[in-house]
Amino acid sequence: METPVLNAHNKSEYEPAHSAEHLLNATMVKMFGCPRSRNAHVEKKKSKCDYILDAEPTAEQVAEIEAKINEVIAQNLDVTIEFLHREQAASIVDLSKLPEDASETLRIVRIGDYDACACIGAHVQNTSEIGTFKIISHSYENGIWRLRWKVIK
Repeated sequence: METPVLNAHNKSEYEPAHSAEHLLNATMVKMFGCPRSRNAHVEKKKSKCDYILDAEPTAEQVAEIEAKINEVIAQNLDVTIEFLHREQAASIVDLSKLPEDASETLRIVRIGDYDACACIGAHVQNTSEIGTFKIISHSYENGIWRLRWKVIK
């Protein structure tokens, strides 16, 4: 197979946190039926993601998010990469956040059967490399729920 030509990537992610962000996004979609994060800032020390929600999650739901992500991490799921044509990828993942100049070949990152996402960033090879997911704080304003979190190795 030919080596796919992908868009350039201008970030250097902290792989455990970036993979945890994928698990957070998948968990939010599964629990709340919302889109993946509207904005994300993922760093080694702490990260934040914004979600469009009709209501602020309860304390119980926040605890459930954290517990679910740590449960998935503990499953030691492999993180795999495949290359698909955009049309084929559209049947698997949401492409609404792709930049207009995205290549026709997309890199799909899968975390076990829990998540699949078009992504050109760096990731761990297995969820056992992530560490513990910890929610630091959260706030809700004008339909946006901002979640601050980190991974602890």
